[in-house]
Amino acid sequence: MSKTLTNNAPPEVGATLQRLRLARGLTLEDLSRIAGVSKSMLSQIEREKANPTIAITWRLANALGVEIGELLSSEVRAVDLIRVVDPHETPTLPGAHAGYSLRILGPMDLAGKYEWYELTLAPGGEMASQAHDPGTKEHLTVITGTIELEVGTEKKKIKHGGTARYPADYDHVIRNAGKTEAKALLVVVQR
Repeated sequence: MSKTLTNNAPPEVGATLQRLRLARGLTLEDLSRIAGVSKSMLSQIEREKANPTIAITWRLANALGVEIGELLSSEVRAVDLIRVVDPHETPTLPGAHAGYSLRILGPMDLAGKYEWYELTLAPGGEMASQAHDPGTKEHLTVITGTIELEVGTEKKKIKHGGTARYPADYDHVIRNAGKTEAKALLVVVQR
């Protein structure tokens, strides 16, 4: 026996999106930057003038730290004391052309203040960064392998278990000069 749908309208995501955004103290501009969705598109979604694609819904859910189902539901859920983020929900920035991948471990609502990542470097891989905003600092802890760090004109090797703390308002390069994969935790603190 088939079940008849009484409501064929798509879910109204706008009110839920706005509620979740405001609960995190984010402006439209903040969410736009974090999710990679234009501010005008976010405004249209919140005003129910547009429905997001699956890809945009996924980006917004990740940026807000919720599951897609919560974003598509008008039901207000109680906040869990413990939120577990499954591996498939952790965004990864592939730098395959440069031999690295960067998993974003920190919540998106802290982006631009405190950020932490898992950096994986293939042998010979490197992640080169231009100088960040003045006062930005980075903390790099090597989990496996040996990593060479270049900040400005200075170079240092960091071995397994070691941590380098350095100003990130200089051009800097993190590279794996070894023959095996290297992993590190990278924490960025911006002023």
